[in-house]
Amino acid sequence: MKTSETAKLFLAKDNFLLLTHKNPDGDTLGSASALCSALRRAGKTAYLFPNIEITKKYKPFSEPFFAPKGYQASYTVAVDIATEKLFPQGFEGKADFCIDHHPSNTKYTKQSLIAPSKASCGEIVMQLIKALNGDISQEEANLLYVAVSTDCGCFVYSNTRADTLRAAAELLDCGADNTTLNVALFRKISQARMKLEGMIYSGMEFYREGRISVATITQEMLRQTGATEEDLDDISSLAGKAEDAVLSITIREQPNGESRISLRSSPEVDCSEICAVFGGGGHAMAAGCTIQSGPEKAKKMLLDVIDEVWK
Repeated sequence: MKTSETAKLFLAKDNFLLLTHKNPDGDTLGSASALCSALRRAGKTAYLFPNIEITKKYKPFSEPFFAPKGYQASYTVAVDIATEKLFPQGFEGKADFCIDHHPSNTKYTKQSLIAPSKASCGEIVMQLIKALNGDISQEEANLLYVAVSTDCGCFVYSNTRADTLRAAAELLDCGADNTTLNVALFRKISQARMKLEGMIYSGMEFYREGRISVATITQEMLRQTGATEEDLDDISSLAGKAEDAVLSITIREQPNGESRISLRSSPEVDCSEICAVFGGGGHAMAAGCTIQSGPEKAKKMLLDVIDEVWK
């Protein structure tokens, strides 16, 4: 659907429940929270499904919009969720509508607003809010800035386009406090995170003469540093800092023995094609999946697939 059609549809609905994805990031949380605020300004009842995996960095932005216990929704909207497999823990049911920017979106809803050309879902929601209400409030501008800035690494990732920067500039015009937000989102990390980063860098592995970089994070590393999920935000960006790396792999061992995989690349390698082999997906230059094995075996499986995909 087009943005104008989506706005018309939403104005005819009520009692919204907005979904954010598993391991929620700034884009899904900022986009859903901003849309929730806009729907309320339009006279609608709207809440976010309480995502139990939200970290302390994003709680102040999204937790105030969480649905109270017993809330009965009539219309459910998935925000920045490419597949039903990424629905938040505890949610049971179907989504009526999907707003997303992932090319790998599985079209799991009958109606949707999908724009794969956008660097973030926040840019899509931004246009939708203007179609709903005619303007963007200062609170919504801050929330959308969280969405847009985090999904492009504070405008340094390769998905940053001219439209991305224009969207950020418009949000500043609407009152977004980029100075405060940039410090909170990108300049401060915990002491545990600092210790963990040191272990990650010292244990980095390289293949194909440095063109593939691999960072592994084990449960033992988390135990030694005292790091938790709260400290792992954007951890997958570290491996790609190696100067010769074209494809970076981050392997995170899970408590149940599985490995959560994040891939980042330059345009010559399609990360989503690699992750699709393991049931995952995402963007061409940023994708993820889960492999049902420990880090060492997962690494070997990934490298074998990479040899087939990236000759």
